Amino acid sequence: MRRMAGLTAAIMAATVGLQADLSTREVNRIKAAATVLREIHSVPDKDIPRQLWDSASCVVVVPSLKKAAFVFGGEYGNGLMSCRLHGGWSAPVFIQIGKGSWGLQIGAQSIDLVLLVMNESGMSKLLRNKVSLGAEASVAAGPVGRDARAATDAQLKAEILSYSRTQGLFAGIDLTGGVMKPDVDDNHDLYGENVEPREVLTTSTQAPAVTRPFMDALASEGK
Repeated sequence: MRRMAGLTAAIMAATVGLQADLSTREVNRIKAAATVLREIHSVPDKDIPRQLWDSASCVVVVPSLKKAAFVFGGEYGNGLMSCRLHGGWSAPVFIQIGKGSWGLQIGAQSIDLVLLVMNESGMSKLLRNKVSLGAEASVAAGPVGRDARAATDAQLKAEILSYSRTQGLFAGIDLTGGVMKPDVDDNHDLYGENVEPREVLTTSTQAPAVTRPFMDALASEGK
């Protein structure tokens, strides 16, 4: 009996340790996404135009997507997505993005991605099991600067505007060829298994305290 109790305790300790490790990675991802938003907003001439921020339905931030994710396709970048709700921002959900044909980024060790979802159609597509960028959801490299009037017709019609930051340079990037989907496991960790991403983004779901850095960064954008 003692041996069985000891074995059970060991298994429980190992499980707790694994969960603690996963929680740390999730918390660090939230903090990194918040940092990306704050840093790009700190340089208005190189920021996303305010008009586009104000008209976006959702924002996706994927911090530190590694070079290997582009070259070998064996990894996913992970980030956060939040949508406009009642004049503010919804609680966030975790999102994954997979390999695309983004050759201009091959020389970079890592990049930060920021996506503006410009309408509810784009939001609905991102919340499917998986969506192909460019094929199922239209995507275009977004304009940078104070004024959105320089946007092209393709940019104005796109469901998603995409940006990258690498080695201090912030610019639009064409994510055609990539795939995005909700991060099921991490969302279960954050909200429980019975809560779906669409529910979080479209209802007044309470944002977990751990997401406060990201929510604060969203609330302060453009100020």
